[in-house]
Amino acid sequence: MTLSTALSSALSGLKAGGRAADVVSSNLANATTDGYAPRALELSPERLGGVSVQGVTRAVEEGLVSESRLSQARFSRAETLSSFAADMERAIGNPTEASSLSAHATRFEASLVEAASRPDVTVRLEAAVDEAQALAGKLGGITDAIQNARTRADAGIERAVETVNATLSRLEKLDARIVRAGHGGGQTATLEDHRDRALDQLAEFLPLRRVPRENGAIALYSRGGATLLDGKAATLGFSPVNVVTPHMTVQNGQLSGLTINDEPIRVSGDDHPIAGGRLGALFELRDEQAVSAQAGVDAIARDLIQRFQTPGLDPTRAPGDAGLFTDSDQSFSPADETGLAGRIAVNPAVVPEKGGAAWRLRDGINAAVPGPAGDAGLLRNLEAALGASQSLTSGGLGVVARSAADHMAALASDIGQTRLRMDRDMSHAAAQREELYDLRARKGVDSDAEMQKLLLIEQAYGANVRMIQTLDEMMQTLLRI
Repeated sequence: MTLSTALSSALSGLKAGGRAADVVSSNLANATTDGYAPRALELSPERLGGVSVQGVTRAVEEGLVSESRLSQARFSRAETLSSFAADMERAIGNPTEASSLSAHATRFEASLVEAASRPDVTVRLEAAVDEAQALAGKLGGITDAIQNARTRADAGIERAVETVNATLSRLEKLDARIVRAGHGGGQTATLEDHRDRALDQLAEFLPLRRVPRENGAIALYSRGGATLLDGKAATLGFSPVNVVTPHMTVQNGQLSGLTINDEPIRVSGDDHPIAGGRLGALFELRDEQAVSAQAGVDAIARDLIQRFQTPGLDPTRAPGDAGLFTDSDQSFSPADETGLAGRIAVNPAVVPEKGGAAWRLRDGINAAVPGPAGDAGLLRNLEAALGASQSLTSGGLGVVARSAADHMAALASDIGQTRLRMDRDMSHAAAQREELYDLRARKGVDSDAEMQKLLLIEQAYGANVRMIQTLDEMMQTLLRI
């Protein structure tokens, strides 16, 4: 080795040491920066001695990052559905609560018993009418809660689609900059950090599958196979509505589905293209979970109406006439059950505020004049109809025969069990997400290891400086000879 070669090697070592110190200082400065991937200097030996800096690489375990993003999508879905189940449980109420559906049914039944014990007391008859109205109002309130949840979900879908489109557009631009920087020999690590942060944000809404492309670019697909980014970002389309009502569905065209690049995609079932994240969960909530909940409450309302439309129960009621409970003051038609719980009302014939009279609860819905004040026969029939064991003709509570109050308690229990199941799913997803996030954090910048690297860099730097000083002394000695 000549003196000039040795000098060149030492200078290359100094240059590499300087770059290495820059990398370590950047790692230490960003030790707590979210989404920052540790940098490492890539070196290679030169043919004639010395060292060459090839570039700076990012230390990322793609498998761990991918699982972490999938766990975020699973958590977002579970959180969305668990929140809806909790809302429904609050709307229906725990049977032990005074404001619950079951409590309203119990009070109505008790009011009929009290009225039957003294059918001549108008106050008791009016109290029974009031409790009937309160029960109908509770069913209407539950319907409002369900449809408000669907309306919020529809608005949430709009916001999610806007966020996904904006993020995909940003990813398209970042990919283009990474490719250009790579072609120009520039560093892409910072751009890749920004891209990873954008992917983390996108993972809340959609479970992602990332595929590497040439020159550092990537392609993105949903776990269900929809293409989200491959050179050009996809555009999701959705049209929100102001208010969702029980009859509105995607199937009848009154609610919007989802499009990708103007092509409609399926948003129902377990394996649709966007299943697994918050966006898919919002569609599931609006079009499946809430619709099922409404069907259950409608079945309760139908059962309540039909109990008091039983032929022969009230001699004054002709076939086809409404009973004590009505569908918006009209007789109920089985062909129009959807949303019934929001329309159920007490027959105006017994409501004083609507021009009726409470004594018709005792004497018959269509009675023209009051009958014997002491006749409690019809009141006892109404009480018996409410407590009779019969199965529901619709809804998802099965065919078990129960009283009206027991059907309502079964509905509350079903919703409670659903909420518990959703909470378990969310807790499991949250634990998995946190564990994977902790693993990612541990794979981040290790401050102790970086300080050790810095000591080695300092030693190597000092050695190269000493080498240059020695070579200088040797050259000075040769010049003096």
